Amino acid sequence: MKARLQTSLGQQLVMTPQLRQAIKLLQMSSAELELEIAEAVETNPLLDWAENAEPTLEIPSGDDERPPASAEGSDDHGEQAPSGADDWAPGEGDWSSGSSGGSFDDDDNGSAAERVAETETLADHLLWQLHLSHLSSRDRSIGAALIDAFEEDGYLREPLSAIAETLLPAIHANEAEIVTVLHQIQRFDPIGVGARSLGECLLLQLDVLDPQTPGLALARRIADGPLERLPRSGVNGIAHELREPVEAVETAVQLLRSLDPRPGTQIGELTHDSYVVPDCVVWRQNGTWRAALAGHAGPKVIIHRGYEQMIRRCGESDAGYLRTHLQEARWLLKGLEARGETLLRVMRCLLQQQAAFLEFGGQALRPLTLREVAAELGLHESTISRAIARKYVRTPRGTLPLRAFFASGIDTDSGGEASSTAIQAMIRRLIDDENPRKPLSDAKLADLLKTSGIPVARRTVAKYREAMNISASHERVRIA
Repeated sequence: MKARLQTSLGQQLVMTPQLRQAIKLLQMSSAELELEIAEAVETNPLLDWAENAEPTLEIPSGDDERPPASAEGSDDHGEQAPSGADDWAPGEGDWSSGSSGGSFDDDDNGSAAERVAETETLADHLLWQLHLSHLSSRDRSIGAALIDAFEEDGYLREPLSAIAETLLPAIHANEAEIVTVLHQIQRFDPIGVGARSLGECLLLQLDVLDPQTPGLALARRIADGPLERLPRSGVNGIAHELREPVEAVETAVQLLRSLDPRPGTQIGELTHDSYVVPDCVVWRQNGTWRAALAGHAGPKVIIHRGYEQMIRRCGESDAGYLRTHLQEARWLLKGLEARGETLLRVMRCLLQQQAAFLEFGGQALRPLTLREVAAELGLHESTISRAIARKYVRTPRGTLPLRAFFASGIDTDSGGEASSTAIQAMIRRLIDDENPRKPLSDAKLADLLKTSGIPVARRTVAKYREAMNISASHERVRIA
C-alpha cells in the first residue's frame, strides 16, 4: 500500500514547503507552537499580533456546536459555562466552568505541579505505537528490543546479531525475522526512524511522498547510490555520473535537503518543567459530547495590511522582499488553520469512539488504534500520531493527554474486545476491594477476570499490575 502525506481534508499533495511547514506545526505542542509563532512575528514584518481580536473557541462555521451567546457568563477564572451542560455527580469533577464562545483560563483548579508535563522520549513514543500495533506478542518483544537499541537521532547502529542476542533465551529470532519487524517500526512516526544509514532514512521519507512529487524518482536513485559522494562531487558531478540533466539533479537534491536527516530528534525536545496546556476542551451538552479548540490553541496573528499595501508602491527590490515574507506569512496562517482542523477532526473522532470512557472512566475504554482513526478520517497513521503527540484535552475528568484515548485490545469470551486500560482498571478495582489480610494473587486475579469474560494469563495480570506500580500479593499483606 502506498502511504501518502495528506492534509486535514484528506487530499493528496506534493511535498511542498508549505506542506512541510504544516506537518511541523501539527506535531508541535502548545508551548512549542507559541514559541514558533512569536519567532515568526519577530522575523517577518508582514506578520503582526491581532491584539484587538477577542479570543474565541475556534469552531468552524456550519457546525451546531457553539453554545448560545446567552451562556457566556464568566466565572472567577474568566471561563464561560456551556449552555445546557449536563451536571456531573459528586466525585466526577464539577464542570461549572466550561467553555463557550470565549477562551478559558488555563490556570484551572489543579496545582501547577499537577500540570507539569512529563518529557516523552523517542523510545516512549515508539513503544506506545508498538503496543497499539497489530503485531503478535513475539514480534512486539522483538520490536521492543529494536527500539531499545535506537539512538537519540532515531538510527539503529547496533548490528542485528546483537539484537538477536538480547532476546535470548526467551526468543530465538534470526536476522530475517528481526528485519521484518524493523520494517514495521520504520512505518511509525516520526517517518525515517529505525534507519541504518542516512540513505535508508531519506528513502523511508521519500516513500510517503506523492508519486507526482517533482524529482522524486531521481532523489530515490541518489539516496540509494551516490548520496555519500554528493558533498565532494556536487550537483554537476552527480549529474554526470547518473547521466541526467543538471536541472533535474538540482531539483532532486533540493527535495533531499528538505527531508529530516535526524528524525529521532523531533521527539522529546520539551524541557522537563514544561506545563500542560490543553489544546482542546470537551463538554457534554444535552447528552452529547462536544469539542472545540482551546482559546489559546491558535495564537492570534494576522497579516500586516500596511506592509501588504506597500508592495504596490515600493521599488522592485523592496517589493520582492515583501512578497517573499507575505508568502511565508500566508503559509504560516494556512498551516495554523490546517493544524486546528486536523486536531479538531481527530478529537471529534475520539469522542465518538470513546464516549463511554468520558462517562464511566478507564474501565470503559474500548480498544482503539491509530490505524482505525486514520482509516475513519482518511488520513495517514503518521498524521494521527503527529496530531496527538504531546496534545492535551480538558475534560470533566481532568486534563488528559490525547494518547489516553487509545488502547490495545484483548479478545473476550463474548466475542468482543477489552482494552488493556480497561483491564488495568478492573485489576485495580479488584485489589482495592480485596481483603487486606489475604490479598489476591496474580493467579486469583486472572481467575476473577476470566469469570468476567476476560481470558488473561497470570503473567499478563502481573505485567499490568507492575505497570500500575502495585506490589505483589505477599508484599501487600505486610503493608495492610
